[in-house]
Amino acid sequence: MTVAGLRPGSARSVAVLGAGSWGTTFAKILADAAIAAGDERQIRVWGRRPEVVEQINTIHRNIQYLKDIALPESITASTDVEEVLAGADLVVLAVPAQSLRLQLREWKPLIDPQATVVSLMKGLELDTDARMSEVISQELGIPADRIAVVSGPNLAMEIAREEPTASVVACTDPEAAGWIARTCTAPYFRPYTTADVVGVEIGGIVKNVIALAVGICEGKQMGDNTKASVITRGLAETSRLALALGGEAQTMAGLAGLGDLVATCSSPLSRNHTAGRLLGQGLTLDEVAQKMTQTAEGIKSGQAVHELAGKLGVEMPITAAVVAVLAGKLSVDQLGPLLLARDLKPEGDY
Repeated sequence: MTVAGLRPGSARSVAVLGAGSWGTTFAKILADAAIAAGDERQIRVWGRRPEVVEQINTIHRNIQYLKDIALPESITASTDVEEVLAGADLVVLAVPAQSLRLQLREWKPLIDPQATVVSLMKGLELDTDARMSEVISQELGIPADRIAVVSGPNLAMEIAREEPTASVVACTDPEAAGWIARTCTAPYFRPYTTADVVGVEIGGIVKNVIALAVGICEGKQMGDNTKASVITRGLAETSRLALALGGEAQTMAGLAGLGDLVATCSSPLSRNHTAGRLLGQGLTLDEVAQKMTQTAEGIKSGQAVHELAGKLGVEMPITAAVVAVLAGKLSVDQLGPLLLARDLKPEGDY
C-alpha cells in the first residue's frame, strides 16, 4: 500500500512541533540527513518561548536545552504554528504527552490532510490510558498508516553531539516507515523499521516508570545488583503489558524495548532517572519539579500505566510500587522490598 502524499524519496518540508531537547535534536537529525543525502529540505520548528525561537534563528543554538550544540542553518523556528505547518508533508510532534490532545484540536485545521504524522512522545494519557498514536488518530482523524512513532535509546544530548545511535520507526504501513526512516537517516543516526506500533510505544512509556524506580534505588545508594534486578524485571513487566495489548516479544528484546530501557535507567542524562534519584535522596515531588527544566514523563503517566495494567489483569509490581511512592502512599524507604514482590515462579514465565 502506498500512503497518500508520500514520495519515493524523503520528506521535502517538515514541521517539528516542540522546541525542547528531543524536538530540537530531531530537527537537527532531519537537517543533517538532508545534507548527507544532498536533498533540499525545509525544516521549521515551533516553540512556545520567543527566546528559544530567537536563538535558533540567530545564533543557531538552543542554549537552554542543548547548551552549545550548533544547529544547521537550514533549521528555522517560529512561535506561529500556522507558519511552521504551512505546506509540511511530515509533521513531527514533540510536546508533553498530557497536553497533546488539546493542542491537536487547535492545530488540526492547520495540518495538511495528506501529511504523515510522527510521534516522538513517550507517555500514556491520564484518564483515557491512550497511547500517543491513538490520541493523534482520534483528534486528527487520520488513518493508522499515516501515523508513525520513533523510539529507542534516544538520549537527546548524546545524539545532538552526534554520538552514533540506532532507533526504530514504527508504522503499520512498511512503505511509510521506510519513507520516514530515509528522511531521518543521518551519519550518526540509524533508524530501523517495524510495524509493531503498540510494542514500540509501550516500551517507551513503561521504561520511564522503571527508570524512576532505578533512580530511586540510586538515590538510596543501593548497589548495581539491585539496579540490574529492577531493570531486568522491569523489562519483564513491560513485556507482559505490551503482549497483552497485542505487541510483539521481539520488539521488547530490541532497541525500543531493552535498548531504550537500559539507556533511560542508566544515564544521568535521563530525566526520569534523575527525578527518581532526587526522590530517593528525600526530595518531594514539588522540589524535584523545581530542580528540573523538563518534564519527567514517568511521573505523569505512571498512574495511567498502573490503571491500564489493572484493567488487563497484568502484574506490574515495580510500576505499582513507584505509583504508590508518587501518590505519597509509600515512602522511598519502603520501596525496596516491593520492587521484586511477585509470587515465586520460573524466570521465563511472564
